[in-house]
This record gives sequence, structure tokens and C-alpha cells, in this order.
Amino acid sequence: MKRICLATGLLFSIAGVFAQNGDAAKYGSIITGTELQKKLTIVASDEMQGRETGTEGQRRAAAYIESQFKAMGLKMAAGMKSYQQYYPLYQDSLVKSELEINGKDAIYGTDYISSAMTNESTKFKGKKIVFAGYGIEDKNYSDYTNLDVKGKVILIFLGEPKENGKFVVNGGTRGSDWSFPGLTKKLALARQKGAAGVLVINPTQPTFTTRTIDNSKKTSVYYPRATEPMVNYVMLSPAYAKTAIADNIDSLLSMAKSSRSFGSAYAFEKNIKSAFKFKKYRTTINASNVIGIIEGTDKKDEYVFLTGHYDHLGMRDGKIYYGADDDGSGTVAVMQMAEAFAKAKAEGKGPRRTIVFMTVSGEEKGLWGSEYYSDHPVYPLDKTSVDLNTDMVGRIDTERKLADTLNYVYVIGHDKLSSDLPVINESMNTKYTGLVLDYKFDDVNDPNRIYFRSDHYNFARKGVPILFFYDGMLKADYHKPTDTVDKINFPLYEKRVRMIFHTAWEMANRDNMLKRDIPLSTATR
Repeated sequence: MKRICLATGLLFSIAGVFAQNGDAAKYGSIITGTELQKKLTIVASDEMQGRETGTEGQRRAAAYIESQFKAMGLKMAAGMKSYQQYYPLYQDSLVKSELEINGKDAIYGTDYISSAMTNESTKFKGKKIVFAGYGIEDKNYSDYTNLDVKGKVILIFLGEPKENGKFVVNGGTRGSDWSFPGLTKKLALARQKGAAGVLVINPTQPTFTTRTIDNSKKTSVYYPRATEPMVNYVMLSPAYAKTAIADNIDSLLSMAKSSRSFGSAYAFEKNIKSAFKFKKYRTTINASNVIGIIEGTDKKDEYVFLTGHYDHLGMRDGKIYYGADDDGSGTVAVMQMAEAFAKAKAEGKGPRRTIVFMTVSGEEKGLWGSEYYSDHPVYPLDKTSVDLNTDMVGRIDTERKLADTLNYVYVIGHDKLSSDLPVINESMNTKYTGLVLDYKFDDVNDPNRIYFRSDHYNFARKGVPILFFYDGMLKADYHKPTDTVDKINFPLYEKRVRMIFHTAWEMANRDNMLKRDIPLSTATR
């Protein structure tokens, strides 16, 4: 009797596997070049104006994606009031800036400028000015040794010292973080030291250009990342610093230009009064990620994400940057896979895990939308099995001179975070699509650093396994107005999206979440 029951159970199990395989092929066939082209023609149209984050074009694209998610029957994510997850962007503009040194008013644009990006609406004043070299404190070099700057205004140069062609701080041929982010790090340290304010000289900029002056008065739209508190500062012209503060500025400037080290012999403190008042106006602009879900069955509290960024570069000099491949192709791939999974769900063949379809904005600006999501997740990241990210899958790498030009896709992340990733992806590809999976960009020595350049990275940095699918189109029409729908290879585009769909299907229906058995890399963007 036991043998009969076991055999019967095995037959049912095999039948279930065959049924699932048949379902995957059936619903995968919904993903066609014709449907992809139909949606992409809308996403990359004149009406969307290049979809730059924070613009009307981006908002139109978000509304279109939301309307499609609704029409497909996708649900809103838990706890959200709409299909859009809004996040704030800022744009600052100068209202007032006044600098007085030694009883004389400085002239904006000639004697000094003050950045609307870095300064806050506040003021500082001091009775003494202290020269603090480059404003660096590090184990290998310090400008603050035996220097008391509390309550005083300090004078520093941009840059950092070098000896024998190598930077003193890190011993390398490339600058340390005292060069980039550089100034913000120095301003945060000055605050920690108790400085009242900072006067800065750029040794490579003798005067302020019209463009520099204009840019100091306003910012582009930016994402408000948390930073260490900083003290306010002004950028002085060398000529003004010489007349207002010290006549040896020229010799110090020469040293800074040559990246020479400053020591205690060059330190000085002068009884010079200074006062700075600064006020700016901040505009808040909302951008959004568009999220729709298909709820799972017995494993609905575990999640598979399918992502792509719907923003692009907008309009420049009257020309629309259409972004058909970058990343209209990934956006429409997510939409078309959503339609396939929605059809399966409607016919009682829905996934075991909840699938989250998320198109994000802000990628071209610095992965803003995905950063916001990963820091404000709607669903627990420890229950997020995987993120399959699609960014540019519609074209052919013009530098790829191989026989498989019409049958490949680059896959990034296969050897990171989870050993399950390549096993599942390769088996689904072998079974359904037969593409060449090229791992070229997973080479740690690849100078393009593709792993860090799209939205999957913000999942990976939190420990979520990822795969990133990409066509490698870094030449030709990349970030040009000529990235248009007519350049898309729709047969190959269809094949790639079907492969991603089948990978997602398997990951959404297998018994276990993906293992997290490969240590998280310490490398960062």
C-alpha cells in the first residue's frame, strides 16, 4: 500500500511540474515584439519629452505606466494610497548673501561666491581667522595639529598634498575622499572642530567665470541624501584673500597649486573680524516610482521584484532625448511581463510568491528612485527573494564583433550574493530561449563598473540577490537624441524579455527563496 501511495504521489508531482512548465510557456508567449513595440512607441514618444526626473514628461510617463498597471489588474502595494511611491527632490536658489571682512563689504562674483547647494540659511561671524592648510585631518597627514579653531573662522585651500607623484593621505595616484567629495568632508570636519565658518580658496581658479557665478546662485534638482552637519563657507578669490587677509597668500597659493604639504611653519592666526549672512529659497519637487503587484498564493509574504527605470535625459537645446533603449526597453519589459503574469493570475495560474513590478525614476540622476525605495521599502527586504532589473535590452552592442550578435544578453550579478542565481537563470534560458548569457561585465576589472550603474545596485547593497540584464549599448546612440524606437531589434528584444519572464516565473514558484550564501561586497559606487 505504501509503495502504491508513493507512486501515485510521484505521478501527481510529475504532472504538476509538467503543468507548470506548460503554463510558463503559454503565458510567456504573451510577450511579443508587436506588444513591446506598441507600448515602447508611447513611452519613447514626443509627448513624454524625454522623461527627465522632476519634469512634466516624467509625470506623464508615470501616469501612463500607472494606467497600464490598473488596466492589467495589478493591485496597489500594501499601505500605499496610489500606484506611485513619491519621494522629494529639492531645488535651491540664492536669496541673499553678504560677506564682510575687516570692516569692508565683499563684492559677490568678484571677491567671493557662496554655493546655494552647500550652504544653509544661516550666518557666521568670528574675531579671528586661522589658516588651516587644506583643512585635512587624517592618520597620514593633518593640518589641525596643535591648532585651536573653536569659535574662529578658518581659511583653507581645496585639494590635498602629494609627494613624489603620490597622494600623502592614501599613498595612491588618485586622490582620496579629501578631494572627492572633498569640500563637504572638510566642512563637516571644521564643524566638528568647532569652527565658526570657513573661507575657501580654489588654487586652480584665479577668478570666477560668469558660469561659476550663475551656478553658485542656484542648484539643479537634487536628491536630499542625509549628510554630516557642515559649517557654512564662502569661496574667496585669491586676489581678495591677499588684500583682505594676508599678503603671503601668493606664496601659499603657489604651494597649493603644486600640492605641497603645509606644516606648522605656515600656520597663522590673525585678529581679523569676519561676518557672513546667507539665505536661500528651497522648492520641493516630487518624483515617483510606479509600483503594481500580483499577490502570491501560499508564499505571498515573499517577494520577487521586476524593475526598470522609466526616466531619461529630457530635453536639451530643444532636442528630445527619447531613451527608447535607455530605458524605455526595460520599462516596457516590466509592463509586458506584468501583463503575462496578470493573465496567468486571472486564469488561476498565479505565482506562489508576490511579484512586485516597479518602474523607478531618477536613475539617470544617480539611482535616486531605487535608493529611496531601498531606504523606505514597502515590503521587507529580508523577504525579497530577488530583484531582476532590466536596463537597456532592445539593441545590439555595436562593439560586439561575435557570431552571436543577434542572440545574446549581458547578465550582471550572477556570481554575487546567491549561488542560486546562475543555476536558475541558465536552466530557464536553456529550456526556453537559448540566448548566449555573457558575463563580461561581471569581471571585477571591467572599467565600465556596470554592476554599480543601475537600480539593482540599491537592492544588492541591502543584501538582496540581483540579476541585471543589459544589451551593452555604450556607444552608438547612448545618451543621444538618436536613441529612438526605430533602432530597436524587436525579435531579439522579445527573446530577452521572455527569458527574464521565465527566470522570474521559476523564482516566484520554487519552494525556497534564493539562498544568500555569497558575502556582500564591500565595494561601493
